[in-house]
Amino acid sequence: MTRSLLLATASAVLLPLSAAHAQEATDETLPEVVVTATRLTAVVADTPGARVIDRETIDRRGAVFAADILPDVPGLSVYRAGFGGVTSVRMRGASQDKSLVLVDGVPVNDPSQPAGGFDFAGFDLGDIERIEVLGGPQSSLWGSDAIGGVIAFTSRELDGIRAEAEAGSFAAVRGRLAVGVAEDRHALGAFVSRFETDGISAAASGTEADGFDNTTLGLNGRYAFSDRVEVDGRLRHSDSFSEIDGFGPVDTLDTVDAVNRSGLARVTVRDLLGLDHRFVAAASDIERVTVSAFPSTYEGEHRLWRWQADSRGTGAVRYAFGVEREETEAFLNGSSAGLGVDSAFGALHWDATDRLTLNIGLRHDDTDEFGGETTGRVSAAYALAGGLPRSGAWGTGFKTPSVSPAGCDFCFVLPGTTVPPLVPEYATGGEIALGWRSADGRFDGRATLYRLEIEDQIDGFFDPGTFEFYYVNIAETRTDGFELEGRAILGGGFDLSLAYAWTDAVNETTGAAILRVPQHAGSATLGWTGERLSAALTVRAEGDMPDSGGTRDGFVTANLNAAWRLNDHVALTARLENLADETYQQLLGYGEPGRAGYVGIRLRY
Repeated sequence: MTRSLLLATASAVLLPLSAAHAQEATDETLPEVVVTATRLTAVVADTPGARVIDRETIDRRGAVFAADILPDVPGLSVYRAGFGGVTSVRMRGASQDKSLVLVDGVPVNDPSQPAGGFDFAGFDLGDIERIEVLGGPQSSLWGSDAIGGVIAFTSRELDGIRAEAEAGSFAAVRGRLAVGVAEDRHALGAFVSRFETDGISAAASGTEADGFDNTTLGLNGRYAFSDRVEVDGRLRHSDSFSEIDGFGPVDTLDTVDAVNRSGLARVTVRDLLGLDHRFVAAASDIERVTVSAFPSTYEGEHRLWRWQADSRGTGAVRYAFGVEREETEAFLNGSSAGLGVDSAFGALHWDATDRLTLNIGLRHDDTDEFGGETTGRVSAAYALAGGLPRSGAWGTGFKTPSVSPAGCDFCFVLPGTTVPPLVPEYATGGEIALGWRSADGRFDGRATLYRLEIEDQIDGFFDPGTFEFYYVNIAETRTDGFELEGRAILGGGFDLSLAYAWTDAVNETTGAAILRVPQHAGSATLGWTGERLSAALTVRAEGDMPDSGGTRDGFVTANLNAAWRLNDHVALTARLENLADETYQQLLGYGEPGRAGYVGIRLRY
C-alpha cells in the first residue's frame, strides 16, 4: 500500500511537469557532483554507493537536524525513540554501530553505547556545508566501524554574517548566529545554534509531553604562512537535554543530558618531496547522564593522530597513503575499558582510458586487543555510449567489538558460566550500478544492485530462566538491495529529485528479518525557484517494518518548506510538516508529531 502511494505521488508530480518541460526549455543543467570522503576526490556518478547533500539542498528542505534529511538517502533507515529521542541510522540493513560517522574527518561514534553507534537526535546542521554518504564496506578507507558505510559531515567556512530565528508548533523556538571572515591567507569564524520545544509524548500511548532542547557552538580558523604551509582547526560543542519515557514505552519523568565535543588541528605542507602532506590531531568526547529508575553515567573518548600524503596534480594516476593511531576509552557506570589500533592505508585512482577509471584501496589495522586485519576495496567505472556510466565495487571490512561489549557492561553472569571471548565482525560487499545522464544535462539517474554480508555479528544473549546476560558472536546477516535515484530540471523553475530503496535484510542464522529495516522506502522532492519565492515539497514513504514486539505500520508523510526573499539580505521562511496530519511511528510504540507549522526570518550579510 505504501509503495503504491509513493509511486502514485511520484507519477502525479512527474507527468504534468515533464509536459511542462517539453513546452518550455531553459539553459540550466544539473551540476557534476564530487565526493571527498573517498580520500581521493571522485565524481559521484563514477563512485558506487556515494551520495552528496549540499548546503543548498539543506536550506531548501528547511532541515534543522541531520535526521530531517538523512531519510531521503536511499539505503538509509532512520528511526528515533519519539520526538527528540535517541535517533539511529541503519545503512543497507547493517546495525547502527556499523556506520562510521565523521565530522570534518573526526570519528564521533559513541564508544559508551553498547552498540557503539551515534545519536543523530541533536546534530544541528547550521554549520554544515555538505553531507557525504558512502554505502558498503569502507574499512579500507576508514577502518573499523565502517563495514556498513560512512556518513561524513563537512563544516563550512563563512565569510560574513548569518542569522536565523524561527518559532512554531509545540512551543518550538530556534535561533542561529554565525560570523566569519574568509580570505586567501586566513579565515576565522564562530557560530551558535539554539533549539527548544515542549515536544510531544515520546510514548505513542502517553499524554505527558516530553521536551527537548539543544545548544550547539562552533569555532574554526585557518592561516597560511606561505603558499606551501597552512594550519587550520575546528571545534564543535553540542549539549542536548531530552525528556524521555520509560520502557514499554510508558509515560515517565526520565531525562537524558548528553554533551558531545569534537575538534581537530591540522598542518598542511605542500610540495614536500613531490607530495602534499597533512598532519592531523583530532579528538571527540561524549558525556551522557540518564535519570530514570535505572540511572547511568557514561563517558566516551576518541583520540586520533594521522599523517597522509597525497600526489600532486591531476594526471591519469593519483594516489594517497598514510598512517594513523586511534584510541578509544569509555567510562561505564564507574568502570572503564579501552581499545587502540595502529593503521596504514593507501588509495589509488587511475584513469586507464578516456572511458575507464579504476580505484583501489588497501588498509591494515593492528589492534591492541584483537590482532591485525587487512581490508581492501576495488571499484571501476566505464562510460558506455549514450551517456550511460556503468560502475561496480567489491570490498571487505571488519569491526572490533566496541568498548561496552568488550568490557561486558550490563552483563550478569552466574558462577560457573563460561563466556566465550568476542572476536571482530567481518563483512564483504559488492555492488553494480548503471547511471544515465541526458545529452542536454537536465536529467540524470542511477540504479544500484548490491549485497552486503556480515559474519560473527555481536549481539546480546539473554537466558530468561536464569536472567543471565552477556555478549556473544552469534549472527550472520545478509542484505540484498536495490536503490534507485534521479534528478531532473523540469523547466519553469521546477526541479525534481526521486529516491527509492528495496532492502531485504535477514539474519542468516535464524532466517528472520532484521529488525528496524523497512523493505520499501522512498521519497520525492519537487522544488521550485522563482525570482523571490522558492519552495520544496517532499513526500516520504516507508513500508511495514519488523520491530521489537511486532510490526510497525508503513506510512506516507509530506513536508513543505518555502522562503520569500525580501532583498539580498533578508528572507522570510515557513515550514509545514506532516501536511496530512498522519498518525504514524518511526519506531514501534513511539509517537511522532501531527501537523506542525513554523515561521521565521533569515539574515545574510
